[in-house]
Amino acid sequence: MAALHGKIAVVTGGNRGIGRGISEALTREGMTVALTARDAAVATAAAREVGGGSRGYACDVRRSEQVAALFAAVERDLGGVDVLVNNAGVGLFASVAEMSLDDWHAVIETNVNGVFYCTREAIPRMRARGGGYIFNVSSLAGRNAFPGAAAYCASKHAVNGFSEALFQEVREHGIRVTYLMPGSVATEFGRGSAAKSGWALQPEDVGEMVVDLLRTHPRAMHSRVEMRPSRPQKG
Repeated sequence: MAALHGKIAVVTGGNRGIGRGISEALTREGMTVALTARDAAVATAAAREVGGGSRGYACDVRRSEQVAALFAAVERDLGGVDVLVNNAGVGLFASVAEMSLDDWHAVIETNVNGVFYCTREAIPRMRARGGGYIFNVSSLAGRNAFPGAAAYCASKHAVNGFSEALFQEVREHGIRVTYLMPGSVATEFGRGSAAKSGWALQPEDVGEMVVDLLRTHPRAMHSRVEMRPSRPQKG
């Protein structure tokens, strides 16, 4: 997929953070981006700011019926889907003993079920177009667990395993799959990580990586990409 101009991408949670960085990077390449947020007004405002013909759609990826409606709308409005970026995610942190059931379900349903729902809708549409590319935004927490983050770490381990199985299922259809494992990124996500902006990765760094991967020859697939700040935080 070296020629990106005119391709259509769905970026879940594309209104801010890593999703916003990816949306902006794809738009700069001449792609049309359908970005989502749970609130319609937020999604529309973000798409207007991203520009380039981007469209905003309301979608809670925890709801399979909303995901189905999203992909039907994108196909109707834009013509199809070439790239899916499963980025929408939440991070709620507490020890296992102290974590509420609601918080546990919010993390798993968003970070795991949402990836499944969106991917299941995208695959037949990509097959119909002769191929595509699916990016699943995971985390280094998907390999390196830490206390107080059992739900988050479990969800990202699940995304990694899901992605490993997925690429073996769909590569024969010309669909490539990469799961991205960024470390510390300067966003509002999680526990106030914006304060790390002096040393952390920036959302545009992840966006540039997505573009670089899309530009690689279709015969090559980078199934997993780990990203870390080049200089660690100084204590």
